[in-house]
Amino acid sequence: MSAKWIQWAQEIFSMSQAGLTYSKNEFDIERYKRLQEITAEMIESQSEVSKESALESFSMQAGYITPKIDVRGAVIRENKILLIQEKADGKWAMPGGWADLGNAPASVAEREVWEESGYRVQAEKVIAVIDANRIEPMEFYHAFKIIFLCSLIGGEPQVSHETLAIGFFDLNDLPPLSIYRTNEEMLQEVFEHVKDPSRKTYFD
Repeated sequence: MSAKWIQWAQEIFSMSQAGLTYSKNEFDIERYKRLQEITAEMIESQSEVSKESALESFSMQAGYITPKIDVRGAVIRENKILLIQEKADGKWAMPGGWADLGNAPASVAEREVWEESGYRVQAEKVIAVIDANRIEPMEFYHAFKIIFLCSLIGGEPQVSHETLAIGFFDLNDLPPLSIYRTNEEMLQEVFEHVKDPSRKTYFD
């Protein structure tokens, strides 16, 4: 996907959603709805997502649009990092997922690691806060990514309905990465924090 068309589509959709949220004029409302249709048509023409699916997704995003939050847990054992193999694409990533309403970010990281790998962990430090829309491949929905360094406190490897396999990997011997979820630069940042506990949190 071209990053530029995604940026245009995001901007049109954000403007139309704000208009639908705050406008009281029925004619303006119709114009904002048409802008959403145009956005959906752009997505359909440039991807495998249908216009109908895009519009259905839009309908679930009521109110003013804000970024989604992807939380990841970085777990190191014997200088190797815990990765899970995603059922979605067959590639590997740090355990994690979208933050849920009502949950603190650290608790999301701890829960996601437990659910996706079977290991119990404790979040110790924020390694990075990343604008995921600066990472290729670009996604339509804007997201921030928070990576927590977590200490291993128990459990044993166990796959879930979202994972195919679990393993600890050396930074120099990584499996194929699900790069939107976890890329090599993120993993390098994790290991830099392990080497230097005083290293400052990386952020965009």
